[in-house]
Amino acid sequence: MNIDNKQKAQILAEALPNIQMYRGKIIVVKYGGNAMINEELKEAVMRDLVLLTTIGIKVVLVHGGGPEINKTLDRMNIESKFLDGLRVTDKDTVDVVQMVLAGKVNKDLVCKIGNLGGHALGLSGMDGNMIKCKPFDDEHGYVGEIIDTDMEAVNEILDNGWIPVISTIGYDESGNCYNINADTVAAAVAGALKAEALISMTDTIGLCKDKDDPSTLIHRVYVSDTPALIADGIISGGMIPKIDGMTQALRQGCKKAFIIDGRVPHSILMEMLTDEGMGTMFRITK
Repeated sequence: MNIDNKQKAQILAEALPNIQMYRGKIIVVKYGGNAMINEELKEAVMRDLVLLTTIGIKVVLVHGGGPEINKTLDRMNIESKFLDGLRVTDKDTVDVVQMVLAGKVNKDLVCKIGNLGGHALGLSGMDGNMIKCKPFDDEHGYVGEIIDTDMEAVNEILDNGWIPVISTIGYDESGNCYNINADTVAAAVAGALKAEALISMTDTIGLCKDKDDPSTLIHRVYVSDTPALIADGIISGGMIPKIDGMTQALRQGCKKAFIIDGRVPHSILMEMLTDEGMGTMFRITK
Protein backbone atom coordinates (compact mmCIF):
# COMPACT_ATOMS: atom_id res chain seq x y z
CA MET A 1 0.00 0.00 0.00
CA ASN A 2 1.37 3.39 -1.03
CA ILE A 3 0.50 6.38 1.14
CA ASP A 4 1.38 10.01 0.57
CA ASN A 5 3.03 12.39 3.04
CA LYS A 6 -0.31 13.81 4.18
CA GLN A 7 -1.56 10.35 5.09
CA LYS A 8 1.70 9.56 6.91
CA ALA A 9 1.32 12.74 8.97
CA GLN A 10 -2.30 11.85 9.75
CA ILE A 11 -1.30 8.39 10.95
CA LEU A 12 1.34 9.87 13.27
CA ALA A 13 -1.14 12.42 14.63
CA GLU A 14 -3.73 9.74 15.37
CA ALA A 15 -1.09 7.70 17.22
CA LEU A 16 -0.33 10.56 19.63
CA PRO A 17 -2.82 9.61 22.42
CA ASN A 18 -1.46 6.07 22.53
CA ILE A 19 2.14 7.31 22.51
CA GLN A 20 1.30 9.56 25.45
CA MET A 21 -0.41 6.67 27.27
CA TYR A 22 2.63 4.39 27.01
CA ARG A 23 5.39 7.00 27.34
CA GLY A 24 7.55 6.25 30.37
CA LYS A 25 5.78 2.92 30.92
CA ILE A 26 7.24 -0.60 30.64
CA ILE A 27 6.16 -3.10 28.01
CA VAL A 28 7.42 -6.68 27.91
CA VAL A 29 7.57 -8.35 24.50
CA LYS A 30 7.74 -12.14 24.25
CA TYR A 31 9.44 -12.90 20.95
CA GLY A 32 9.45 -16.24 19.19
CA GLY A 33 7.83 -18.27 16.44
CA ASN A 34 8.04 -17.38 12.75
CA ALA A 35 8.94 -13.77 13.53
CA MET A 36 12.20 -15.05 14.97
CA ILE A 37 13.36 -17.25 12.08
CA ASN A 38 12.27 -15.01 9.20
CA GLU A 39 14.99 -12.39 8.72
CA GLU A 40 12.65 -9.79 7.20
CA LEU A 41 10.23 -10.10 10.10
CA LYS A 42 13.10 -10.04 12.60
CA GLU A 43 14.31 -6.77 11.10
CA ALA A 44 10.79 -5.29 11.37
CA VAL A 45 10.40 -6.36 15.01
CA MET A 46 13.76 -4.95 16.10
CA ARG A 47 13.07 -1.72 14.22
CA ASP A 48 9.73 -1.41 16.03
CA LEU A 49 11.40 -1.89 19.41
CA VAL A 50 13.97 0.79 18.64
CA LEU A 51 11.17 3.15 17.57
CA LEU A 52 9.20 2.53 20.78
CA THR A 53 12.30 3.22 22.87
CA THR A 54 12.98 6.41 20.90
CA ILE A 55 9.51 7.77 21.74
CA GLY A 56 10.06 7.12 25.46
CA ILE A 57 8.57 3.67 26.01
CA LYS A 58 10.60 1.27 28.17
CA VAL A 59 10.91 -2.01 26.27
CA VAL A 60 11.95 -5.40 27.66
CA LEU A 61 12.51 -8.17 25.10
CA VAL A 62 12.17 -11.80 26.26
CA HIS A 63 13.14 -14.37 23.64
CA GLY A 64 13.21 -18.09 23.09
CA GLY A 65 15.12 -19.88 20.36
CA GLY A 66 13.73 -23.36 19.85
CA PRO A 67 14.59 -23.74 16.14
CA GLU A 68 18.22 -22.67 16.72
CA ILE A 69 18.48 -25.09 19.66
CA ASN A 70 17.11 -27.91 17.49
CA LYS A 71 19.64 -27.19 14.74
CA THR A 72 22.55 -27.18 17.18
CA LEU A 73 21.39 -30.40 18.85
CA ASP A 74 21.12 -32.04 15.43
CA ARG A 75 24.68 -31.01 14.57
CA MET A 76 25.87 -32.53 17.84
CA ASN A 77 23.83 -35.72 17.30
CA ILE A 78 21.74 -35.10 20.41
CA GLU A 79 18.12 -36.15 20.00
CA SER A 80 15.39 -33.54 20.66
CA LYS A 81 12.61 -34.91 22.86
CA PHE A 82 9.39 -33.21 23.95
CA LEU A 83 6.84 -34.11 26.63
CA ASP A 84 3.59 -32.19 27.15
CA GLY A 85 4.89 -29.42 24.90
CA LEU A 86 8.11 -28.89 26.87
CA ARG A 87 11.62 -29.90 25.84
CA VAL A 88 12.99 -32.84 27.84
CA THR A 89 16.29 -31.34 28.97
CA ASP A 90 19.07 -33.62 30.17
CA LYS A 91 22.54 -32.33 31.15
CA ASP A 92 23.92 -32.38 27.60
CA THR A 93 20.82 -30.63 26.28
CA VAL A 94 20.78 -27.90 28.92
CA ASP A 95 24.43 -27.12 28.13
CA VAL A 96 23.40 -26.57 24.49
CA VAL A 97 20.37 -24.51 25.54
CA GLN A 98 22.57 -22.24 27.65
CA MET A 99 25.12 -21.87 24.85
CA VAL A 100 22.54 -21.12 22.16
CA LEU A 101 20.07 -18.94 24.07
CA ALA A 102 22.44 -16.90 26.24
CA GLY A 103 25.06 -16.89 23.48
CA LYS A 104 24.28 -16.88 19.78
CA VAL A 105 20.56 -16.00 19.75
CA ASN A 106 20.81 -13.36 22.46
CA LYS A 107 23.85 -11.62 21.02
CA ASP A 108 22.48 -11.68 17.47
CA LEU A 109 19.40 -9.76 18.68
CA VAL A 110 21.49 -7.29 20.70
CA CYS A 111 23.67 -6.66 17.65
CA LYS A 112 20.68 -6.16 15.34
CA ILE A 113 19.13 -3.60 17.70
CA GLY A 114 22.46 -1.77 17.87
CA ASN A 115 22.80 -1.71 14.09
CA LEU A 116 19.36 -0.09 13.87
CA GLY A 117 20.42 2.74 16.15
CA GLY A 118 19.16 1.35 19.44
CA HIS A 119 20.97 0.38 22.61
CA ALA A 120 20.49 -3.11 24.03
CA LEU A 121 22.13 -5.25 26.66
CA GLY A 122 21.89 -9.04 26.58
CA LEU A 123 21.01 -10.90 29.77
CA SER A 124 19.85 -14.32 30.86
CA GLY A 125 17.85 -15.29 33.91
CA MET A 126 21.16 -16.32 35.48
CA ASP A 127 22.44 -12.72 35.44
CA GLY A 128 21.83 -10.51 38.45
CA ASN A 129 20.00 -13.33 40.28
CA MET A 130 17.13 -12.57 37.92
CA ILE A 131 15.29 -15.91 37.71
CA LYS A 132 15.66 -18.54 40.43
CA CYS A 133 14.23 -21.99 39.65
CA LYS A 134 13.49 -25.43 40.91
CA PRO A 135 12.98 -28.49 38.67
CA PHE A 136 9.56 -28.52 37.00
CA ASP A 137 9.36 -32.28 37.59
CA ASP A 138 11.51 -35.41 37.33
CA GLU A 139 10.46 -36.32 33.77
CA HIS A 140 11.59 -33.07 32.11
CA GLY A 141 15.08 -32.91 33.64
CA TYR A 142 16.56 -29.41 33.65
CA VAL A 143 13.30 -27.61 32.88
CA GLY A 144 12.74 -24.90 35.43
CA GLU A 145 9.76 -23.72 37.45
CA ILE A 146 10.27 -20.12 38.57
CA ILE A 147 10.28 -19.61 42.34
CA ASP A 148 11.73 -16.09 42.61
CA THR A 149 12.66 -13.08 40.44
CA ASP A 150 14.92 -10.07 40.93
CA MET A 151 14.42 -7.21 38.47
CA GLU A 152 17.06 -4.81 39.84
CA ALA A 153 19.39 -5.20 36.87
CA VAL A 154 16.52 -4.92 34.39
CA ASN A 155 15.25 -1.71 36.01
CA GLU A 156 18.71 -0.15 35.95
CA ILE A 157 19.07 -0.91 32.23
CA LEU A 158 15.60 0.54 31.53
CA ASP A 159 16.34 3.68 33.53
CA ASN A 160 19.32 4.32 31.24
CA GLY A 161 17.12 4.12 28.14
CA TRP A 162 18.42 0.73 26.97
CA ILE A 163 16.55 -2.43 25.98
CA PRO A 164 17.18 -5.50 28.18
CA VAL A 165 17.22 -8.59 25.94
CA ILE A 166 16.54 -11.61 28.16
CA SER A 167 17.13 -15.25 27.25
CA THR A 168 14.92 -17.76 29.01
CA ILE A 169 17.22 -19.71 31.28
CA GLY A 170 17.38 -19.64 35.08
CA TYR A 171 19.42 -21.08 37.93
CA ASP A 172 19.12 -22.87 41.27
CA GLU A 173 21.05 -22.56 44.53
CA SER A 174 23.56 -25.15 43.35
CA GLY A 175 24.34 -23.13 40.21
CA ASN A 176 22.54 -25.49 37.82
CA CYS A 177 21.13 -23.98 34.64
CA TYR A 178 17.47 -24.55 33.72
CA ASN A 179 15.57 -24.20 30.48
CA ILE A 180 12.30 -22.28 30.98
CA ASN A 181 9.32 -21.78 28.68
CA ALA A 182 9.53 -18.32 27.11
CA ASP A 183 5.87 -17.47 27.83
CA THR A 184 6.44 -18.34 31.47
CA VAL A 185 9.50 -16.07 31.72
CA ALA A 186 7.81 -13.17 29.91
CA ALA A 187 4.79 -13.39 32.21
CA ALA A 188 6.97 -13.53 35.35
CA VAL A 189 9.02 -10.54 34.18
CA ALA A 190 5.91 -8.52 33.26
CA GLY A 191 4.32 -9.24 36.63
CA ALA A 192 7.46 -8.44 38.63
CA LEU A 193 7.94 -5.16 36.75
CA LYS A 194 4.24 -4.21 37.04
CA ALA A 195 4.43 -3.62 33.28
CA GLU A 196 1.88 -1.57 31.41
CA ALA A 197 1.59 -4.36 28.87
CA LEU A 198 2.78 -7.88 28.06
CA ILE A 199 2.81 -8.58 24.32
CA SER A 200 3.12 -12.18 23.16
CA MET A 201 4.12 -12.55 19.51
CA THR A 202 2.74 -15.83 18.17
CA ASP A 203 2.00 -17.64 14.92
CA THR A 204 -1.74 -16.97 15.30
CA ILE A 205 -3.82 -13.82 14.86
CA GLY A 206 -5.04 -14.07 18.44
CA LEU A 207 -7.79 -16.00 20.19
CA CYS A 208 -10.61 -17.02 17.83
CA LYS A 209 -13.99 -18.61 18.52
CA ASP A 210 -13.20 -20.82 15.52
CA LYS A 211 -9.44 -21.31 15.15
CA ASP A 212 -9.86 -21.82 11.40
CA ASP A 213 -11.88 -18.64 10.85
CA PRO A 214 -9.98 -15.34 11.35
CA SER A 215 -13.25 -13.40 11.26
CA THR A 216 -14.11 -14.90 14.68
CA LEU A 217 -11.20 -13.15 16.42
CA ILE A 218 -12.04 -12.21 20.00
CA HIS A 219 -10.68 -8.72 20.53
CA ARG A 220 -11.03 -8.52 24.32
CA VAL A 221 -11.06 -11.18 27.05
CA TYR A 222 -11.36 -10.74 30.82
CA VAL A 223 -9.76 -13.17 33.25
CA SER A 224 -13.20 -14.17 34.53
CA ASP A 225 -14.10 -15.30 30.99
CA THR A 226 -11.28 -17.83 30.64
CA PRO A 227 -12.82 -20.86 32.46
CA ALA A 228 -15.82 -20.79 30.11
CA LEU A 229 -13.57 -20.37 27.07
CA ILE A 230 -11.52 -23.39 28.18
CA ALA A 231 -14.69 -25.42 28.79
CA ASP A 232 -15.93 -24.53 25.28
CA GLY A 233 -12.59 -25.57 23.75
CA ILE A 234 -11.87 -22.05 22.46
CA ILE A 235 -8.78 -21.93 24.69
CA SER A 236 -7.04 -25.28 24.31
CA GLY A 237 -3.69 -27.02 23.89
CA GLY A 238 -0.65 -24.76 24.02
CA MET A 239 -2.85 -21.68 24.44
CA ILE A 240 -3.82 -22.77 27.98
CA PRO A 241 -0.36 -22.35 29.61
CA LYS A 242 0.18 -19.11 27.63
CA ILE A 243 -3.03 -17.60 29.01
CA ASP A 244 -2.36 -19.02 32.50
CA GLY A 245 0.94 -17.12 32.45
CA MET A 246 -0.75 -13.94 31.28
CA THR A 247 -3.37 -14.29 34.01
CA GLN A 248 -0.64 -14.62 36.63
CA ALA A 249 1.12 -11.52 35.26
CA LEU A 250 -2.13 -9.53 35.38
CA ARG A 251 -2.80 -10.60 38.95
CA GLN A 252 0.71 -9.51 39.93
CA GLY A 253 0.14 -6.01 38.60
CA CYS A 254 0.71 -6.06 34.81
CA LYS A 255 -2.05 -3.83 33.39
CA LYS A 256 -2.95 -5.74 30.21
CA ALA A 257 -1.69 -8.53 27.99
CA PHE A 258 -1.94 -9.11 24.24
CA ILE A 259 -1.64 -12.04 21.87
CA ILE A 260 -0.69 -10.74 18.43
CA ASP A 261 0.34 -12.21 15.10
CA GLY A 262 4.12 -12.05 14.87
CA ARG A 263 3.93 -13.07 11.19
CA VAL A 264 2.61 -9.59 10.30
CA PRO A 265 5.29 -6.89 9.92
CA HIS A 266 4.96 -4.08 12.51
CA SER A 267 2.23 -5.93 14.42
CA ILE A 268 3.55 -4.46 17.69
CA LEU A 269 3.03 -0.91 16.44
CA MET A 270 -0.43 -1.75 15.09
CA GLU A 271 -1.47 -3.15 18.46
CA MET A 272 0.03 -0.43 20.63
CA LEU A 273 -0.36 2.74 18.61
CA THR A 274 -3.76 2.33 16.94
CA ASP A 275 -7.20 2.31 18.52
CA GLU A 276 -8.33 -0.77 16.58
CA GLY A 277 -5.35 -2.99 17.50
CA MET A 278 -4.96 -6.33 15.77
CA GLY A 279 -4.94 -9.19 18.29
CA THR A 280 -6.62 -10.28 21.53
CA MET A 281 -6.28 -8.18 24.69
CA PHE A 282 -6.58 -9.72 28.18
CA ARG A 283 -7.46 -7.72 31.30
CA ILE A 284 -8.46 -8.42 34.87
CA THR A 285 -11.65 -6.33 34.98
CA LYS A 286 -13.98 -4.54 32.60
